[in-house]
Amino acid sequence: MTTSPRRTTPAKAPATVKRSVRKTKAGEPKPKPFLRFHHSQDLRDKTLELLDAVDGARDATIFSLQVTELVLELTESGMDQYFLQSLKATKANFVVQQSAALGLAGVQKVMGTVIRNMIGRMDGRQLVSVSSSIRQFMV
Repeated sequence: MTTSPRRTTPAKAPATVKRSVRKTKAGEPKPKPFLRFHHSQDLRDKTLELLDAVDGARDATIFSLQVTELVLELTESGMDQYFLQSLKATKANFVVQQSAALGLAGVQKVMGTVIRNMIGRMDGRQLVSVSSSIRQFMV
């Protein structure tokens, strides 16, 4: 029994979306895309205060525990903004919201261990670099 070969038509290419391109001054690199999240004014004030302390410290390693806790708090705030608040905004049912919250809590627990180990082993120069990166994300 022979079968006739199937004829397949090529799939249509998705429509292209024109995006506006920001012009930069000659010699300046184009800005890279990024995502931001909203956090409380208290967390912002706390963040800026710690970043200033790290940047001005003779030995930034004395702030490693505080930087670790700040990174964890910012991570929690970002995950809440991106995932949990989005679910609440879409009025997802209670079980979905609770499942997401439980999953994120597990992720944060695992990440917390890794982050504590990484930041705890950083020298002063590396902590200042982390501080600088966080500051750039806030702009």
